[in-house]
Amino acid sequence: MNKISIKKINYLDTFPVRSAVLRQGKPIETCSFLGDDAVDTTHFGLYIENNIIGIASVFKTNNKNFDIKNQFQLRGMAILEEYQSAGFGKLLLEEIFNIIESNQVELLWFNARETAVSFYEKLGCIKKGASFEIPEIGTHFLMYKYFNM
Repeated sequence: MNKISIKKINYLDTFPVRSAVLRQGKPIETCSFLGDDAVDTTHFGLYIENNIIGIASVFKTNNKNFDIKNQFQLRGMAILEEYQSAGFGKLLLEEIFNIIESNQVELLWFNARETAVSFYEKLGCIKKGASFEIPEIGTHFLMYKYFNM
């Protein structure tokens, strides 16, 4: 049986998966997010054996749509295409939820691609407001999940 693990990684380690899944056909520079190297940003890698197959990043960023002080943003959640729809995204996100809850975070928010909304809803996340466009990326929805409330 293949060994599956989730561990904290350097932001540069997210680039191959970000590029393959979230920034297909775009320059590698588009894989860099503002705040990637901030001390309160954490990047996670999902591995099978020693191969990274999924990533997600959590940033200390407040969204003005929420009146909560202790909130973080999920960004760059991605599972390599050949591993999608096999439960790996759920595994990664549930681990992040556990870490967030144990760190007394009250809210995790994110901009979900339209195609991923039902995935997040199945994990207890809620859609807020109407859809919006992120240029060159596509239709998104603001989504969130409360913790420790």
